[in-house]
Amino acid sequence: MSLLVVGLSHRSAPVSVLERASLAREEQIALARAALAAEPATEATVLATCNRIELYADVDKFHAGVAELSTLLARHSGVGLEELTPHLYVHYEDRAVHHLFSVACGLDSMVVGEGQILGQIKDALALGQELHTAGRLLNDLFQQALRVGKRAHSETGIDKAGQSLVSFGLEQLAEGADVAGWAAGKRALVIGAGSMSSLAAATLARAGVAHVAIANRTLERAARLAAILTEAGGAGAPGPSAEAVEMSGVGAELARADVVVSCTGATGLVLTAEAIRTALAARAAAGDVCAVDEACPDGAAAPLALLDLAMPRDIDAAVHGLAGARLVDIESLATASAAGSDQPTPSAGPMAADVDRVRSIVADEVAAFGAAQRAAHITPTVVALRTMAADVVASEVARLEGRLPGLDDKQRAEIVQTVRRVVDKLLHAPTVRVKELASTPGGAGYADALRELFDLDPRAVAAVSRADRHNPSAEPA
Repeated sequence: MSLLVVGLSHRSAPVSVLERASLAREEQIALARAALAAEPATEATVLATCNRIELYADVDKFHAGVAELSTLLARHSGVGLEELTPHLYVHYEDRAVHHLFSVACGLDSMVVGEGQILGQIKDALALGQELHTAGRLLNDLFQQALRVGKRAHSETGIDKAGQSLVSFGLEQLAEGADVAGWAAGKRALVIGAGSMSSLAAATLARAGVAHVAIANRTLERAARLAAILTEAGGAGAPGPSAEAVEMSGVGAELARADVVVSCTGATGLVLTAEAIRTALAARAAAGDVCAVDEACPDGAAAPLALLDLAMPRDIDAAVHGLAGARLVDIESLATASAAGSDQPTPSAGPMAADVDRVRSIVADEVAAFGAAQRAAHITPTVVALRTMAADVVASEVARLEGRLPGLDDKQRAEIVQTVRRVVDKLLHAPTVRVKELASTPGGAGYADALRELFDLDPRAVAAVSRADRHNPSAEPA
């Protein structure tokens, strides 16, 4: 295993760099294909979220791999290599496994313990499978990462502490108030109908908003989400009224909305400062609107609350300076997350215990994965050895038939079976033992020793290895 990950995240880079480096799906596809075409890589896939961009690859040369993957990230992100390099991190082999497993458990997230990352890891695996750029190693790695993440959430209480980025963002908008009380009766506008936008709409519905308007480039997707929200409440606890609107109708909805959440895949701004300014003027014309930093008198509308979860951003950062609007974006969330991590809370003890337990799970799973991969590394050599042994048996049986042409079918079958049984018994103990030894740290040399002792043809071993690498079990966990 020569697993390499090169990437950047909210922990290593400012949001301004992450925003410029963000990759649309078409760019992720191009990056994965370019990585596979590069000489050091034999497998590759991309994990891209709103606060991380990581390129995973199986490489045969570490230094060449780091240089090539870094160059490709710079080229496809459009951020110059000199500017990007200080923000990149590199993990190799077991450290790379440890990193992905930690990410899958939510330990590396902006909001510790959040579970949305599992869906994003599954998307990265699906991308590699769809493009046929993920082989045996990356399929095994990402499927195991999904299992480790699910194990962390089922065996510890990290779920209780872990919030989604949506709920964390809404808490920041509510400024310490209970989100359900803050959102109750409000009118919401959600722009986008992808997974994050859908979660935002559902979260707002549970918080008690009275109405949700969903705007999306594809109206049919917005309509499906609106129907789901309307039906979700049931007769006993009806959900909010919900409707789908064309993107051309966003301006009118802005003027009526109390809360706006935007998360699209657009490469440019969806809501400009001028659009927000126009909406604020319409709100002011309809009645008193209090400023962000003052208590709202009875009958006055609260500031327009905007949550931007997109990367690159959907809402113009200049909105931060507009009176009558309160904007929370990824940069705000990163700042709040960093500040919150330094503040003790009443649940710090239980939370710390859960995090420690998850870290222990990750450490155990990394060790188990490494042992399994080291054991698998020797498999092509063992297969080549057994193939060579089978060829020797076939050759000797053919020679025997030439010297004893009078053998009947029963005698011939008994001799063949006996010879095969002897060879299998002679090979059984050493091949089982060498697999056990190879699974231990530093056990990679046992495959070399086996090839040397039995004078195995390196081309035969390589052929088995290539066939195994490019024909993995391809179903995601």
